[in-house]
Amino acid sequence: MRRQKRNLRPTLVAILLAIILLPLIILIFVGFEGEDPKVAVELSTPYVGSLREIPVEVSDAKSGIRKIWIAVLKDGQETVLHKEGFEAGGLLRRGKVHEKTIRAKLDPKKLAAADGEAVLRIKVWDHSWRGWLDGNSTYIEKKIIIDTKAPGIEVLTRAHNINQGGSGIVVYRLSEPCDRHGVRVGEKLYPGRAGHFDAPSVYLAFVAVDDRQGTDVEMVVTATDPAGNTARAGFYHNIRRKKFLTDVINISDGFLNAKMPEFSRQLASLSGASKVDQFLEVNRNLRRENYRAIQTITGQSQPTILWKGKFGRLPNAAPRAQYGDRRSYRYKGKEIDRQTHLGIDLASLANSTVPAANSGSVIFTDYLGIYGNTVIIDHGYGLFSMYSHLSQLAVSKGDAVEKGATIGKTGATGMAGGDHLHFSILVNDTFVNPVEWWDARWIRHNITDKLADVKLQLGQGTKE
Repeated sequence: MRRQKRNLRPTLVAILLAIILLPLIILIFVGFEGEDPKVAVELSTPYVGSLREIPVEVSDAKSGIRKIWIAVLKDGQETVLHKEGFEAGGLLRRGKVHEKTIRAKLDPKKLAAADGEAVLRIKVWDHSWRGWLDGNSTYIEKKIIIDTKAPGIEVLTRAHNINQGGSGIVVYRLSEPCDRHGVRVGEKLYPGRAGHFDAPSVYLAFVAVDDRQGTDVEMVVTATDPAGNTARAGFYHNIRRKKFLTDVINISDGFLNAKMPEFSRQLASLSGASKVDQFLEVNRNLRRENYRAIQTITGQSQPTILWKGKFGRLPNAAPRAQYGDRRSYRYKGKEIDRQTHLGIDLASLANSTVPAANSGSVIFTDYLGIYGNTVIIDHGYGLFSMYSHLSQLAVSKGDAVEKGATIGKTGATGMAGGDHLHFSILVNDTFVNPVEWWDARWIRHNITDKLADVKLQLGQGTKE
């Protein structure tokens, strides 16, 4: 019996030690965890021009966040942007906060330092017992650039005489690379593109005044640099008032019965509606939808002038409708709609061959709602020509075409009452008057002479 008690004693001691030591071991293992806190900071741009919030995401899944410190070092001077501590609790003294997002406010004016490079410093500690209870820590640095000066803008083209519904160019130089810049006409921005001149800081923008903008519409060059600093520069310009014609389009039952079936897919939800209601759905809503598609199609353009000389027109064709015509659509003598005609209708023999108005790259060949079968050609720098109501398409997207090359045949697809070509010119996504681009004298005075003059200013050309 005594021997049994003696044999049990070591076992009891071992159990007792295990009871005492195991929690201590667990406590030490947990308390001395060695995983560093995680820090994530996303800078969409390293440039800082004005008061800016910098989002910093911090996490520590094990012992929790103990302290966050964020500062900026500029010209040897350190400015603390954010400093915060977090309590621990419980037996293991673990942190109560495991995730935290800080929006550190950086105001360049408070740095009292010159523009230039700076360092964003971030350090985070957790509640681990490591480092003599200092905890695990993570330290990161991010280079930032303080820039509080607005970009400089110099307009290089001189007189800018533009018609309502017309177009032109503006050439300007920027003092620094900018994220967004161009010529703002009213609310619309016509972006400038580099490449035409042997100077990367000089930009060419094709601009337009649409048919509804008045002679007092604001026109300025604007530029925003990566730090968000914005500059505006005015320049001499004169917008000539243009009188547009009015036109009455009588809608007959014969026209409705002949044309509405072509739009059956778009009118599926109005299958039981009257032909007049179907017409209005096409003439209003589908027209807007088609324009949104054109905006997408013309959203990109080659930074090269692909065209040369005046633009051609459909041979042996008579104009049937002008650019900017204010149309009143009437059914049985009553006005049912109003729209503006943003192209020129040209009629020749049925199924006449349609030539490319000038050299360029085909960017669209497909059916386009009210415009029917359509071809759109990019002529570079945001200048496009558009050919609609075609009966046949003779080119494909991506084709390079020369002036005069066959791109299709005239027809009556889309909202066309008879065989003709609807011809349009666009500057970016603004329809402009094609007549200007058929005029060699207008092109010389408003486009090519101005480009040559700028080249002379830059020392890249010779006076003829």
